[in-house]
Amino acid sequence: MTALGTVFRPQFPPETLRPMAETAEALGLEQLWVWEDCFSESGIAAAAAALAWTERVRVGIGLLPVPLRNVALAGMEVATLHRLFPDRVIVGVGHGVQSWMGQTGARVASPMTLLREYLDALRALLRGEEVTVGGRYVKLDRVRLDWPPSSPVKVFAGGQGPKTLRLTAESADGTLLVADETVEGVRRLREFIDHEIIAALHVATGPGALERLRRNDPQHGVAGDAETVAAAVRELADAGADTVILQPTGDEPDPVGFVRFVVEQVRPLVP
Repeated sequence: MTALGTVFRPQFPPETLRPMAETAEALGLEQLWVWEDCFSESGIAAAAAALAWTERVRVGIGLLPVPLRNVALAGMEVATLHRLFPDRVIVGVGHGVQSWMGQTGARVASPMTLLREYLDALRALLRGEEVTVGGRYVKLDRVRLDWPPSSPVKVFAGGQGPKTLRLTAESADGTLLVADETVEGVRRLREFIDHEIIAALHVATGPGALERLRRNDPQHGVAGDAETVAAAVRELADAGADTVILQPTGDEPDPVGFVRFVVEQVRPLVP
């Protein structure tokens, strides 16, 4: 079965997260994702809160910007979440938006090198290994987590562009795609990515759906009723996506209602 989820977008006020999480839990949604966008909301803090308010729904973080977060700190935070909420955390890392990284003084000359070094170190830390590395950007001296996850953890990576996606195929445990990826793009990626693929889809529904979708200016997306959205989800699944995250517009007037729409109307139409 294709897993479904939705997103608490950083354009939504932080206080909107709790009713979205509680509705997702009550209705049986598989995944709720939070973002770490500069300079809106913390992905780790939002994920911890959503996990604490729920008991079953899996919470994804996409994407932690690796230039902004020291890998040892990220390992500590991810491991703590996994110990507190076993098997319910999905963590994704990525380059970060380069202009934002520049604003914080964290931009690097080679984002690809950083991401590869970061993935190798983070995955080793989460396996409970002692890590010593002297890379171009990632430097650790005999670092071992005192409380590593008690079961294996998948580290997802995401982004866009062929070089980045080749890197995620080689160095991550799963790949998170941006919502502007096409069905044909997913199909091409499946040819060389043999681990889990999480695809995202821009979605607008209800009154003024098409206008909202156009106003938010995605390159790709779908506006309409449940069958229209479900058909787009099925296309992504047929192309090779294991999970599809339905991403509301940043000006979605009813984020909690969007969760209900995904679970009550779209979920029954997606095998």
